[in-house]
Amino acid sequence: MNIYVGNLPFELSEDDLRGAFESYGEVSTVKIVTDRYSGKSRGFAFVEMPNDTQGQEAIDQLNGKDLNGRSLRVSKARPRDDRNFR
Repeated sequence: MNIYVGNLPFELSEDDLRGAFESYGEVSTVKIVTDRYSGKSRGFAFVEMPNDTQGQEAIDQLNGKDLNGRSLRVSKARPRDDRNFR
């Protein structure tokens, strides 16, 4: 399951985010999206969990949870084709 994580603290590392999700199951990949010019975090990430049940549990438990002073927004990621570009 591909999971979207928004409203991330800008100083959070991929290892820190992996740790938050690993308490709910196996994590395949973690990718914090960065600005292509500055290299700084854009405040969101994608986490891949191979087990859908564990992924849904992580979504249910982490959505709205405070992490370093920011309330996470966690949901199942939408396929790339479903996004609206303006």
